[in-house]
Amino acid sequence: MRNNRCDSASWGRTFLTLCTVILSASLAFGGSPKMAKDLEGKRPSDQVDVIVQFRQAPTSKHHQKVLNRGGKFKHELGLVKGGAYSLPASALNSLANDPDVAYISPDRPVMGAGYSDGFVAVNTDMAQSYGYTGRGIGVAVIDSGIYSSHPDISGHVVYSQDFTGEGTTSDLYGHGTHVAGIIGGDGTDSDCPSCFLTYKGIAENVNLINLRVLNRYGFGTDSNVIAAIQKAISLKSTYNIRVINLSLGRGVFESYKTDPLTQAVEQAWKAGIFVVVASGNYGRDNSHNNNGYGTITSPGNDPYVITVGAMRTMGTQTRVDDAIASYSSKGPSMLDHVVKPDLVAPGNLVNSTLAPNSLLYNLYSFTWLPLSAYKNGNSSTTSADYFTLSGTSMAAPMVSGAAALMFEKKPSLTPDQVKARLMKTAFKNLPLYTTATDPVTGITYNEQADIFTVGAGYLDIDAALNNTDSAPSAVGVAMSPTVSYNATTGQVALVNGSSVLWGSSVMWGTSVVWGTSVIWGTNATGQSVLWGSSVAWGSSTNSGFSVIWGSSTAPMSVLWGTSNTWAYASSALVNGDK
Repeated sequence: MRNNRCDSASWGRTFLTLCTVILSASLAFGGSPKMAKDLEGKRPSDQVDVIVQFRQAPTSKHHQKVLNRGGKFKHELGLVKGGAYSLPASALNSLANDPDVAYISPDRPVMGAGYSDGFVAVNTDMAQSYGYTGRGIGVAVIDSGIYSSHPDISGHVVYSQDFTGEGTTSDLYGHGTHVAGIIGGDGTDSDCPSCFLTYKGIAENVNLINLRVLNRYGFGTDSNVIAAIQKAISLKSTYNIRVINLSLGRGVFESYKTDPLTQAVEQAWKAGIFVVVASGNYGRDNSHNNNGYGTITSPGNDPYVITVGAMRTMGTQTRVDDAIASYSSKGPSMLDHVVKPDLVAPGNLVNSTLAPNSLLYNLYSFTWLPLSAYKNGNSSTTSADYFTLSGTSMAAPMVSGAAALMFEKKPSLTPDQVKARLMKTAFKNLPLYTTATDPVTGITYNEQADIFTVGAGYLDIDAALNNTDSAPSAVGVAMSPTVSYNATTGQVALVNGSSVLWGSSVMWGTSVVWGTSVIWGTNATGQSVLWGSSVAWGSSTNSGFSVIWGSSTAPMSVLWGTSNTWAYASSALVNGDK
């Protein structure tokens, strides 16, 4: 249940003029037994789709009660003595108090069993019921461009700039449009009379800032990305940019303290922009006997930003059976040994917006989505509006959308406070051991949910929105910790020194709110939490150890200098796990 506070911190300047009306309406029907809880918090001007149940089979007189309040009749639901209507939220209180009305509930979406977009898994349906849609929040999508003519995105792209030199801000590769749809697609093309699923993004009313850095083949350069980050910072006030999404990366070749790409994201963070980065798709890489550990890409290795791994939703509407994707890159980061990813989100077989004639769609039939996936009928015709991709690139925008909702609710939050809340409230009851199969090669991978695969846990948007704890406002208090190897005991543990980062007043210190047991859900210094029994590189005698922890015979470039790393990432993007 949402907090009924009505101030600039919780609503933002745009809605201050509506504050008194909203508060009075909320208080008036907030505890009504005749109205579903997930109708609370709607703005009076919102048009809501509802089912109204009457105390008897409705007649024209009953329908007229809704019409007289500005409603529209959609269709009769005689089985439940009711009807489906669309009406202004401002009329809900009055209608609920009508003696002929038995109950009012949202006309909630019904998910098909085969629909694996991950939105149910992260409680987006609950979060959206509070009325938060990301309105007024700017999200910079630094990617391969956005096809802004897509009906689901049209009108949301408020600024576009090309950094590739190709002379277009549209999406010739197909990646950025898919990402943008996950963040803020409004579902227009799948909201039709014969549609039974609507593909909405996490925050359907965000403003998208399209900064194109990847060319038609999906490649870019550090300088492109850095220039785009710089532009996002300069446009922060103009478009209220609170979030940057970076579903991209490359190998780690030096410490984050000197890497220009990580330094750029740190500047954005310090400028007050929440930076979300995909962890990478190299979790299947065991070419150096490291079981995919140590494969976090840059700039996801930076301790300031929030780094996101990918989960499989298993095609069900419950999250207790969800599992880590085999391709999701694992920590610790190379060289600096930063604990990454910070959390995980759905990223496997995600359906989102399609850029027509884009390279990914044209090359890979695996990505094509039949119309029957969301529209009634047995047609095998391929959708011209949506397609399916997998990877941590799809998981990151889930978190970006969640952050937009959090900033809409409380604009005064800092990037560190948002990161802390997301990590603290992350769902932690994940299966410890799972398997995943590559549908193309048939190879089965054994995975485990440890601190370097799932971080603090599984994104829970509803829990994050309802959390009111605040980490200190200082920049850097939510920096991801590092780990160290003890050659005497053979164990790896979180660093817990006396520096300012680990002081008792900050997130990773010993305070009740932000202690490690709260963030990670258990005693994170225990060996079993860090590893589990299947990790084979906890010894200095094997090659996996040398690759991750470094030695004179295993330079840092060894992992990223191999020819098969791109194959791992590209296969995951179009095929995913089964």
